[in-house]
Amino acid sequence: MALYKNDGFVADPWSALPDDAAVPPQGHVILTREQWLAQRDALIDGTAPLGLRLEPGVAIEPILPDLHRFAMIALVFPKFSDGRAFSTAKILRIEQGYGGEIRAVGDVLFDQLQLMQRCGFDAYEIVHEPTLRALESGRSPGVSNFYQPGIGPEIPAGTRPWARRVS
Repeated sequence: MALYKNDGFVADPWSALPDDAAVPPQGHVILTREQWLAQRDALIDGTAPLGLRLEPGVAIEPILPDLHRFAMIALVFPKFSDGRAFSTAKILRIEQGYGGEIRAVGDVLFDQLQLMQRCGFDAYEIVHEPTLRALESGRSPGVSNFYQPGIGPEIPAGTRPWARRVS
């Protein structure tokens, strides 16, 4: 697994916490939603950086009041055709104003990277070999004009008014 962030591969300081393990006082650990909810009272005032791993389809409402506590949220793509994490990222980044790292994990493919970025993702765990090779060779997914609203550039105002978001 390789972590791709800021247009390059970087070392990953985060590690998943086993289900039965206690949260260490130091370090960058990733909790599941269930681990967080079970240990919330003991962890809410801590200073150790915490990450949260969310599987597709889990309700995020129980963790919304605690978003400020997470330095990173990992959203899982169990297969390339499961796009529920796109919606979750957009809710976290745009509707909830989450400013930490949103990481795509699982079946992350080269063709999805730019669309993931437009939904609010800013880090990607890459295990797909063709995607690894493409990124290692310097390739970058490049679409310059978008018709759908999102984070990033859209088509110029006035060129296709039906394709722009209403202000």
